[in-house]
Order: sequence, then structure tokens, then C-alpha cells
Amino acid sequence: MENQLKHNWTIRTYESSDCNYLAELFYQTIHSVNAKDYTKEQLDVWADGIVNLAEWDRLFSEHDTVVAMENAENGKIVGFGDIDKTGYLDKLYVHKDYQNQGIASAICNILEQAAFSDKITVHASITTKSFFLSRGYQIIKKQQVLRHGISLTNYVMEKVVQ
Repeated sequence: MENQLKHNWTIRTYESSDCNYLAELFYQTIHSVNAKDYTKEQLDVWADGIVNLAEWDRLFSEHDTVVAMENAENGKIVGFGDIDKTGYLDKLYVHKDYQNQGIASAICNILEQAAFSDKITVHASITTKSFFLSRGYQIIKKQQVLRHGISLTNYVMEKVVQ
């Protein structure tokens, strides 16, 4: 699946060779974009820079996973997202330098269409809560997630798919 969009990027299906780049993008995005809503201590336990790449690759390969690529010569990965067969949207991250360009919306559109469920669930960060609200998701509950003894706030959100 390759989807040329009106912007200077393309969305395609995940490949195992992407995994290292996705781990780095995950870390960098959390430590930059989410820094306005979470403390350094919270960011460090959320994304500590240690990723089991074999496990991530297995999950990304099992899920519907897409990658947004810059349409430049280097083909830099600028975003990614994945959804599992139950309709759980697990990850949705866009590079800090490519925020507010419609990449997250485009990725989300593809993942929502790929859902095998009549309901999509996401655990949205404080940072992404308004994005998901604007897409028709409803807050089911606000929760505190403990990671290494540090509490992180997020929101269980759901959207009914037509």
C-alpha cells in the first residue's frame, strides 16, 4: 500500500528494516513534543531509549502498521502508527519537525479504515487528547499509569467506526 498525498510525504506499509528508525522517532518525539505536558522524569520512564527491537518488529508485523516517509532523496521517516486486530490504536507518532502537517490525521485515517472492529480504542496522552477528540473519540476515563514507580496521566478514548 502506498499512498501519495498532497504534501511532501508518502504513507506506506511498515517493513522490518524500519524498526530502528521508529524506535528513535518514538524516543525523540516523546522527549520533544510531549515535554510541554510531562516532566523530564515522566518522559524518561515513558521512553527510556531501551527498546526490544525484535518484540517491536513482531508487533508491528502482526498489526496494521504504516510509516510516513518524506518524499525527498533520503526518504526520511517522519511518522508512524499501528493498530491491532481488536481495534486498539497502539502507537501514533510524528517527528517533531513535521507536526501540524496532516501526517497524524492521514496515518489515523488509514489505521481507522483498517480496523476489524466497530470500535477503536486508544490510550491518548495529555498531548494528543485534543487531536483524538477532534476526530470524534470520546473520553472513557482518565487514568494514571505507573512506570517504574512514576505516574503518567493518559486517557482511555474510544471511537465508534461506521
